[in-house]
Amino acid sequence: MRFATIVILALAATSAHAGKKAGVTMPDSIRVSDKVLTLNGMGLREATWLNIDVYVGGLYLEHVSSDPASIIASNQTKRLVLQFVRDVDRKDIVKAWNEGFANNATVKVATIQTMIDRLDGWMGDCPDGSTLTFTYEPGKGVAVDIGSTRKGVIDNDDFARSLFAIWLGAKPPTKALRNGLLGSHP
Repeated sequence: MRFATIVILALAATSAHAGKKAGVTMPDSIRVSDKVLTLNGMGLREATWLNIDVYVGGLYLEHVSSDPASIIASNQTKRLVLQFVRDVDRKDIVKAWNEGFANNATVKVATIQTMIDRLDGWMGDCPDGSTLTFTYEPGKGVAVDIGSTRKGVIDNDDFARSLFAIWLGAKPPTKALRNGLLGSHP
């Protein structure tokens, strides 16, 4: 009986820890419409040679996976949550998207440029503590939320795959962030 209690407590501590990174806690699972998504992993975005913490990203999937190509290509409901841990201005956010799409888009950027421009237009400054959420639902597109405000939806599968490829593609913002989202712990 004592051994079973220790095992249960150890498992509970492990699952609670899995949803915490750099002081940010995310739930182990969420509901999107009628789907339950599981936290696939969390990663920390650091910038500059000083490794300044910028945001913690959490990737939620219907089917947990460590295969980035499969996640990008999959037609499952998925959500990426970015919780900012420092102030980031609009100019830097837009620059990061544009670089991310240029480095990782799954199609020629010109074919989705109007959608990238729409996304850029929705962005504002992201102060410390703010949340940016991208939710893809098959047949509905990518919903973009800043905090609790829905900025809009972009209904295009090429855009959706290219957007998630920013973090999961061959040239993510950082390898550590990508690995964290894929469930690896550096």
